[in-house]
Amino acid sequence: MYSIGDYCGFITNRARTDAFINALERAVKPGCVVLDIGAGMGFFAIKAALLGARKVYAIEYNDAIQLGQEFAKINGVADKVEFIHDISTKVDLPERADVIISDLRGMMPLHSFHIPSIIDARKRFLADDGVLIGQRDTFYACVVETVENYDKYIEELFGTHYGVDMGISKKYLVNQWTQGVSTPEDFLTEPQPFFTLDYTIIEDPNISAEINFVVTRKGTARGFNVWFEAAIAEGLGFANAPGNPPLPYRNPFFPFENKVDVEVGDVITINIDANLVDETYIWRWKTKVFGQGQREIIKASFNQSTFYGDLYAPKRLQKQASAYIPTINDDGEIESFILSQMNGQNTLETISNRLMEKFPVKFHTLKEALGKVGKTAQKFS
Repeated sequence: MYSIGDYCGFITNRARTDAFINALERAVKPGCVVLDIGAGMGFFAIKAALLGARKVYAIEYNDAIQLGQEFAKINGVADKVEFIHDISTKVDLPERADVIISDLRGMMPLHSFHIPSIIDARKRFLADDGVLIGQRDTFYACVVETVENYDKYIEELFGTHYGVDMGISKKYLVNQWTQGVSTPEDFLTEPQPFFTLDYTIIEDPNISAEINFVVTRKGTARGFNVWFEAAIAEGLGFANAPGNPPLPYRNPFFPFENKVDVEVGDVITINIDANLVDETYIWRWKTKVFGQGQREIIKASFNQSTFYGDLYAPKRLQKQASAYIPTINDDGEIESFILSQMNGQNTLETISNRLMEKFPVKFHTLKEALGKVGKTAQKFS
């Protein structure tokens, strides 16, 4: 969840916000309907109303949306902006929108339910001749030798500390991406575009691509940085490439399993996949380094994935197997009982008292029971 400070940081970043505001000024016509997905504190929604929109729907799951209602009053558009505290895929609207604006990226565009939310909104909410803001994100990658990314993040962490050998942690660290800190001086290859997310037509939240690099200077390859170039509207956008002015987004660094000394003319091929599983993307990158571009001279070969970088308890994995036969546990019994009482007639206090009677060992006070019932009600009511 973003904090109020995070939202303010997004808004005050001129490179990002100027592009969105300019796109809104182009798209919003007097009397039109606007939808803001992931509205945060409602900044773009309020701006759309000030630009003349007849109706603006602002959807945000974070509690920060409560501030939006106050901002709308202060700016004199409370009658035009409807704030909806929910996830857009769970919302129904009484009309379609002429303009949909959203910025659901995390560190990069492949973030949680960003793409499924855009696909859903485009199909259910966008008018036939409606406008999407933004339109495309194009990914770029470049092989780098940044010492800070690899030596400090990986080698220092899997060493020996206070006499304790931490070497086993390397196999997990090299299968995780982290925030990259690179400059163009760290590049060992030319940056290559490798995938474009076109939100006007996209249907699949997953990506798969092959990237081929030619080494342009001698050095030690430690991994590759990824960034994106955003097209918010035609002729409007920004990029978070290394060396550009800072944006709220970051440059992920994907480490190689081991450092590789490379020469000018070496070829590095990376097959990269990202698949959305539940709420998280599983990344996989397979790397081969060929000496002087000759396929028979393989200097290095790695097969890495964020799946290998996470710790999975055997019991937790077993419970996801297709042959596993589940039986409900105590927590499930409690949750089931609370849900059975949420029939539109019982107050939270009534349900809590019944919960104490049903599970006296688990809940000793009304406060404890109310806490549990309240959380369940927030999630499911």
